[in-house]
Amino acid sequence: MSRYRRSQACGATYFFTVNTYRRIRILTNPEVRAALRQGINKVRETMPFTIDAWVLLPDHLHAIWTLPQDDAACGKRWGIIKAHVSRQCASQVTSRTVRAVSRLKRNEHDFWQRRFWEHQIRDEKDFAQRVDYIHFNPVKHGLVPAVAQWPHSTFHRFVVKGLYPTDWGLDPGKVAGSGGE
Repeated sequence: MSRYRRSQACGATYFFTVNTYRRIRILTNPEVRAALRQGINKVRETMPFTIDAWVLLPDHLHAIWTLPQDDAACGKRWGIIKAHVSRQCASQVTSRTVRAVSRLKRNEHDFWQRRFWEHQIRDEKDFAQRVDYIHFNPVKHGLVPAVAQWPHSTFHRFVVKGLYPTDWGLDPGKVAGSGGE
């Protein structure tokens, strides 16, 4: 069995990518969003953390979290969140996939990929670049021509705080009058 090395820095800030199993496009469904919110709230009751930035796309999400000074258990948090969503929303994916033998042996749902990708934020520049990446991701994937049009993101919070202008992240090739239409 593979052993993955994760950062164990207490109080660190991390960038995450979490994918659905076989990239099933389900995360923006209202029931899944509600279950994800419930799972996060459930974890935060006993294992607090701060969500610094977030974007939810149909088949994956990106997030930046800051953990408490005495805690490095990001994997445990994700495990609880993913298990909660899987239990609440398993019926939405059951008919879409053929369960792999390895998943049957482990009694795993076909909702999430087993693991997640994580990167420990090094400094303010790294943080700012990752926040920009998160907020621009819906445009990058062709879901909207402007970041402000994607509702499942912390971008709107950043605009209210004055950290981004409302028109930040427009895709110039898709904006009316730019010649890209």
